[in-house]
Amino acid sequence: MDTAAQNMSTATDDIIQILNPSDCFTLAMDEEIRQENMPGSQCGFALELASAPDSTAIEQRIHEFSQRFPLVFASLQQRGKRFFWCQREHKHPLFHQHKTTDSSNEAEFHHQTVQQLLNHLQARETIPALEFHLIQSANKNTFLMRWIHPFCDAKGADLILRYLCTDDAEQRKQFDFPKLEPLVNQQLAKYRWWQKVLMFIKAKRYISQLDTLQSIIHADTSKAPKQLNFKTFTLSIGQTQAINKLNRQHVGLTGGSLYYIGCFMRALNKMNPDQAGEAYCTPYAFNLRRNKALSPLLSNHVAPLFAQAPKSLLPDRAALFQHLKQQNTNTIREKLDYAFLPIMWAASWLSLAQHGEKLRNSMRTGTDRSSFWFSDIGNVNLSNASFFNSDITKIYHLCQISSPPAIAFLSCQFNQQLTLSYNFIEPLFTEEQIEALHKNVLEELLTE
Repeated sequence: MDTAAQNMSTATDDIIQILNPSDCFTLAMDEEIRQENMPGSQCGFALELASAPDSTAIEQRIHEFSQRFPLVFASLQQRGKRFFWCQREHKHPLFHQHKTTDSSNEAEFHHQTVQQLLNHLQARETIPALEFHLIQSANKNTFLMRWIHPFCDAKGADLILRYLCTDDAEQRKQFDFPKLEPLVNQQLAKYRWWQKVLMFIKAKRYISQLDTLQSIIHADTSKAPKQLNFKTFTLSIGQTQAINKLNRQHVGLTGGSLYYIGCFMRALNKMNPDQAGEAYCTPYAFNLRRNKALSPLLSNHVAPLFAQAPKSLLPDRAALFQHLKQQNTNTIREKLDYAFLPIMWAASWLSLAQHGEKLRNSMRTGTDRSSFWFSDIGNVNLSNASFFNSDITKIYHLCQISSPPAIAFLSCQFNQQLTLSYNFIEPLFTEEQIEALHKNVLEELLTE
């Protein structure tokens, strides 16, 4: 074998598998965020615990998880124009503990530790794809899972936590890898070439239609992004029940996320009704997984669909929700979700810069397409309400954001309580603005 052939072999023999097309979407967002000297597409899922958990048992379960899913040690590497999950020369620690003996300001210690972990800047090739952190003080305990978005999505993160929380070893064996063939490719294989062309055209028309209206951006884009911050609010059981009832009343059983989106649009608009732009627009995810699939790693969602509403509709709540419902109905009826599969596949061949530009920027105006980011995990279904001998009292999730829009609105329900997490880039948004925004959101969510 000549030297060139040996070098080629060395360059590829550590490859585990190629990044799948839908994960190229989140990798493009990772690049967009990194271009602003921010940490990339890092996300977090936090459990607040009533007491100190059994840290030895946690570490053992995490070790078992890593033995079952060794991809947790993989490194994301670029080879030529494509990206691959590759083996590292050395395994990195997965479990970290953070403790303080200062009981004077425990809440601040926990918040700052989570914030520092999400704002940690590290090269894409060396950053761990997944880490677990136990943050402890005298009267407060937080378990944080931090991951990079191309590794798994919010549903995958939920499944990882479910694995850790599942005490029965036989039940843990039900968790598995998806087929190595990406779900995007599996779905595309069902269509003939000419059908794929028609799907591609349909999706392009959908985006062109969205881009006729310029999105409203509330972030102060004259300032450079410095760090991610977050504020979370857990509502009472009574408030949550009232919101769930209003949710069903306004958007029905199948469009629950639309209620949060519509209320958030109206809440933002109250902050500055004269903000430039013609419509609010936010992306939401289309999940390709089977409903009961227990495949926690390698996110397989597609997320280029949008909920958009002209500013003129916002004063009329009923008209706004009817518009969002009809938009969602049309998306399903016209199979716009599947129409994006050929685009996702084609875009995976673009450079990250090209991919990110096409994802974020309106073709008509060149400005950012998203007014805010949104994620609704729904009901968090852990195997039980206990986490290694401690009760789970609260759950919230976090994500880095590109700027603009510099704000993400994340929701989930656990133990019959709704938690709203506002993730925002400072100084484009301030804590005072977020507190005022939350008051607006709560008022909207609870309005008959």
